[in-house]
Amino acid sequence: MLFNGHISGEDMPSYDVKISVLKKVRTGDILKEYGAPTVEPECPAVKEGVEYISKGGRMPEGFCGWAWADIQRDVSVLAFGGEFPWISKKNTMISCCTDGLRPVIFKLERT
Repeated sequence: MLFNGHISGEDMPSYDVKISVLKKVRTGDILKEYGAPTVEPECPAVKEGVEYISKGGRMPEGFCGWAWADIQRDVSVLAFGGEFPWISKKNTMISCCTDGLRPVIFKLERT
């Protein structure tokens, strides 16, 4: 359906996007100085090597909502056919959860 000259979301073709957990970053001294004593040194929400599939630009079941808030824009670009010219691999983006104490790096791939 056309809306103001644009295709509406229901008619727009979309692709699945595979989200792979590449690396959980340990911040060491930053965590020690600013983290509460009960904070784990790595994000407990995901495991390195685990893969999720986003369908139609939606958050995969079981995925961390906080991380999704950070990477959703990049997933949407890939899901709806966009590219990132600064990334050498086509159909791919490297994105991250912005938890300053325990960031996680994700590889996003249009499938």
